[in-house]
Amino acid sequence: MSTLTATTRSTRAELMRLRAWPAVWITLGAWLVLSLLFGYLFTYLSYTSGDPGFSDEGTTRAQQLAQMMPDAVPDVFLQGMPMFGGALMMVLGALVAGNGYGWGTWKTLFSQGVRRTPALVGSVLSLTAVVVGTLVVTFALDLGVSLLIATTESQDVVMPSAGSVAQSFGAGFLVLEMWALLGFLLGTLARGPALSVGLGLVWALVVENLLRGVGQLLGWVENLTAVLPGTSAGSLIGSIVCVGVGDGTPGVVDTVPGPRAAITVGVYVVLAVLASIALVRRRDVT
Repeated sequence: MSTLTATTRSTRAELMRLRAWPAVWITLGAWLVLSLLFGYLFTYLSYTSGDPGFSDEGTTRAQQLAQMMPDAVPDVFLQGMPMFGGALMMVLGALVAGNGYGWGTWKTLFSQGVRRTPALVGSVLSLTAVVVGTLVVTFALDLGVSLLIATTESQDVVMPSAGSVAQSFGAGFLVLEMWALLGFLLGTLARGPALSVGLGLVWALVVENLLRGVGQLLGWVENLTAVLPGTSAGSLIGSIVCVGVGDGTPGVVDTVPGPRAAITVGVYVVLAVLASIALVRRRDVT
């Protein structure tokens, strides 16, 4: 069997598993709820009540309404990805890899002579397909909500440009893919879901934020944080979203320039895949 055929079969089998796995749908549902709450619901409540909420402090009603229009969807679509979306994708990646060990799937496959690299690449490709699907569903939901608000408020409908949509999709894919594959690497390292999920969440939600705070006092720590995954992801998104939308959004920063952040995120994507393959090829299956 050729490598391409083995990879294709592994991808199909993994996609069937993920499609029937409740954890995938729960993760997707949690992200969509968060995206809707922080992207539109809180802003709409502030707009209709005339009392700016915690996410819209310092903005006028006109600015709040503009943030909810269809042409602003590419910005709203991105703003929660560096922290909330990234954390959830990391959890999913850790579960995909870690449960392969916890359930004995990898041990069964490899002990029966299935080649390790095609099997792992198939798992990575299936995880990537979930990331792409998440992006498509999120954008469709955001666009639908924004069109509903524009119609309800009797506003002219101005659709986002194709260029802004492509840019947002590219940045969103890099960020979510990086976190998903880093979670996959953690699951491979820990050979189980529990420890890898815990470590990933602590790093994404706590450690990097603490290091950025310390970096304001220590120069070498600030230089270190500039190349960390969370800072790179937040800077990439911060280079795209409008100031009015991204200002104060958790995880969105302007620490490094956008092109440099994109390269760093891309490097993490490649390294996570290569490191996972190297670990699986070298270690015993038990």
